[in-house]
Amino acid sequence: MNKPVLILKIGSAAITTSAGQVNESAIQAIASQLAELHPHYNILLVSSGAVATGKSFMQQWSGSITEKKAAAAIGNPILISLYRTAFAPHGIAIAQTLCERQHFSQRSSFLQLRNTLSELWKNGIIPIANENDVVSNLELKFSDNDELATLLAAGFDAECMLMASSAGGLKDHQEQIIPRVEAINDDIMTLVRPEKSNVGLGGMVSKLTFARLATRMGIRVVVFDLNTPHGILKAFKGETGTTFTAGKSSASLRQKWLASGSLVSGILYIDAGAAAALLSRKSLLAVGISLTEGNFQKGEIVEIRKQNGAVLAVGRARYSSDELARMSEKKGMEVCHADELVLL
Repeated sequence: MNKPVLILKIGSAAITTSAGQVNESAIQAIASQLAELHPHYNILLVSSGAVATGKSFMQQWSGSITEKKAAAAIGNPILISLYRTAFAPHGIAIAQTLCERQHFSQRSSFLQLRNTLSELWKNGIIPIANENDVVSNLELKFSDNDELATLLAAGFDAECMLMASSAGGLKDHQEQIIPRVEAINDDIMTLVRPEKSNVGLGGMVSKLTFARLATRMGIRVVVFDLNTPHGILKAFKGETGTTFTAGKSSASLRQKWLASGSLVSGILYIDAGAAAALLSRKSLLAVGISLTEGNFQKGEIVEIRKQNGAVLAVGRARYSSDELARMSEKKGMEVCHADELVLL
């Protein structure tokens, strides 16, 4: 790809009303601003709003899973049609990309997704991604589109991820937006209020959680208010909202996929010596594992935690959980190679 990647995540509340009416002027504003960035970036728009748009067509609405799937089936083509109409005056074609969690859990499936989006970008087309709510398994759903946007940002090595929020950014205790955050630590997390819109799934907790992962992968993140005049362009320049500085990351694209996109099949608790080894970029040996949780197979992804439960890394297991349980001689046995480990 000859241009850097820019991810823009738009929530339901930004483009629909609580009654499910689409805010066409908001969609037109999104298109006009992205058209200015389009010559310089491969843009991927992650847009919620299908369920909120479609539910007004349902005769009865209780919010059940089946009803939400049906509403998504109604709302998706409506949204895509409106986006197509909004981008057309700028000479930009759009494409719909419906994703499921398992598309990220298998490397081969993700590479197919990557190749398809790269082909779209090569032809000057902006993909619009959303979860495939119509068929997504409840147990394997994305937590929200903040997660989907982050997985795409990490998997495509994005330079920047813009996340629209009705809050306008992270606020301090005086309700003032903090313009810049260098690191998302425990002190920053204490500023979060667990609130969300009445039509969306996520909130600031979700955005900070995934912004922390993205910045650790070397991606700049900006949380901003879409209703600000020229909000997308100002957010991109760091002139509005909260900018979360990108951290330094030497992780390869494969390691970034491991850290963000793969589904965890088990947990390994390790002792202090093993934790120190991992922090020194060494492999995980079986002798350093104090406890194993879950049933996983050789080649599946495991979460690696310190003895206090803090998550340290993820890695690809070279042995199944049954094989680890049967091991009598663990000295020197390499469970996760350093090249297939990612510190979190």
